[in-house]
Amino acid sequence: MVNDITEAYTTAKNSVERGNYGRGIQIFEAIQARYPFSDLSRQIQLELMYAYYRSGRKEQAIEAADTFMRENPIHPRVDYALYIKGLAYYEASPGILERWFNKDVTKRPPMDIELAYSSLRQLVERYPASQYSPDAEKRLVAIKNRLADYENHVADYYLRRGAYVAALNRAKAALELYNGATGNARSLRIMAAAYEELGMTDLAADTRRVLQSNFPGDS
Repeated sequence: MVNDITEAYTTAKNSVERGNYGRGIQIFEAIQARYPFSDLSRQIQLELMYAYYRSGRKEQAIEAADTFMRENPIHPRVDYALYIKGLAYYEASPGILERWFNKDVTKRPPMDIELAYSSLRQLVERYPASQYSPDAEKRLVAIKNRLADYENHVADYYLRRGAYVAALNRAKAALELYNGATGNARSLRIMAAAYEELGMTDLAADTRRVLQSNFPGDS
C-alpha cells in the first residue's frame, strides 16, 4: 500500500509541476479519498491547495487552506496555507477595484480584496520570518493603497453631493484603516473640506495643519 501511495503521489506532483493541474488534482483527490489517514495526507492537502489555486479554482483553494489550518493549527506550514488563501482572494477578481469606480460608489465593495488583506496581514504578523512574508508585505501595501483610494472616492462622492457628515466619516475611516497609504493626503483634504462646509472652521484648520505637517506643499 505504501508503495502505491508514494508512486501515485509522485505522479500527481510531477503532473502539477508540468502544469497539468487537472490530472494532478484528480490523483491527489483519489489518494485522499482512498487513504485519508496516510502519512502523506497533510502534504497532499498542501499540494492540493496549490494546484487548486494555480488552476484557477480559487474557492477550492481557500476551502482547502481553511481546512488545513483548522485541522492542523500548529503545523509548521500554516504560513503557507495563509499565503495561498491570501493569494486566492487577491486574484479572485482581477481589476475589480478599477471596475468599482464606474459603478455605484455608495455600495460597499465585495469582500474578496478585504479578505485577502486580512489573510496576508495574519501571515505577516504571525510569521514574520516566513519565506512568504516579503511577498505578502508587498501585496499588503498595494491592497492598502487601492482600498484607501476606493474609500476616498466614495468620500469625495458624498462631498460633491452635499453629504458632508458621510464624506467626513468615510475619509476618517480611510485614514484609520489604511494609515500610511498613498491616499492619506487626499483623505485629509476631504476631511478639511467637509469640516469647512459643516461650519467647523477650527477643525478644518486643524486638519489642514496636519495635512501640511505630514505632506508639505500638499494643501
